[in-house]
Amino acid sequence: MATSNRIAEIAAAVGEPARAAMLAALMDGRALTATELAEVAAITAQTASGHLARLATVGLISAEKQGRHRYHRLASAEVARMIESVMQIAGGVTLARPLPRTGPRDAALRQARTCYDHLAGALGVSIADALRASGAVEIEGDAAALSKAGRAQMQALGILQFGADPRGTRPVCRPCLDWSERRPHLAGALGAAICAHALDQAWVRRRPGTRALEITPAGRIGFRQAFGVEMRAG
Repeated sequence: MATSNRIAEIAAAVGEPARAAMLAALMDGRALTATELAEVAAITAQTASGHLARLATVGLISAEKQGRHRYHRLASAEVARMIESVMQIAGGVTLARPLPRTGPRDAALRQARTCYDHLAGALGVSIADALRASGAVEIEGDAAALSKAGRAQMQALGILQFGADPRGTRPVCRPCLDWSERRPHLAGALGAAICAHALDQAWVRRRPGTRALEITPAGRIGFRQAFGVEMRAG
């Protein structure tokens, strides 16, 4: 049950202009670094770190470390709905600076690439979004699960065969924060199987000397039919 002190604590955290700007920047679903959020709020990185710590303390944002970077995102859909309501009452929030462009400059890497053994970039995130929207996959924070319907779908498509690994040492699926999109794509056995299937079916082909993948004309059809994902070839 919310107490008046708790309500006041959350309201005070949201009510500071720089923190409000950072929360608004996170409303597009991406995870951003402290440096990127500092740029949006027009403050120093050191000042941003203090504000982010305050937002995390009251449970408005969460952070995830990946490689050398620490990424921040809204803590939950409930937080997003609260921020959206405040933005509607306020008549919209104008950021001090435009949202940062994330990821590599190389358009091919941004569109489709491998992340170890699974698909990443706009392609990987679009597949994850489509499976989540259809109820095939559930993603919550750092955890993901393949639903019964999703399991049947993957088996029918010939993408994932279950029972092949008697040790069960690898999770069926897990979210992996995408470097360029800053939203999750799918890793685990499911992510690897989708990537392998796409390569086997020539939906994508590897580009020499890079992790970037080329989406073929057959891939445009295959990804649309299998997942409802529209991607341009090339």
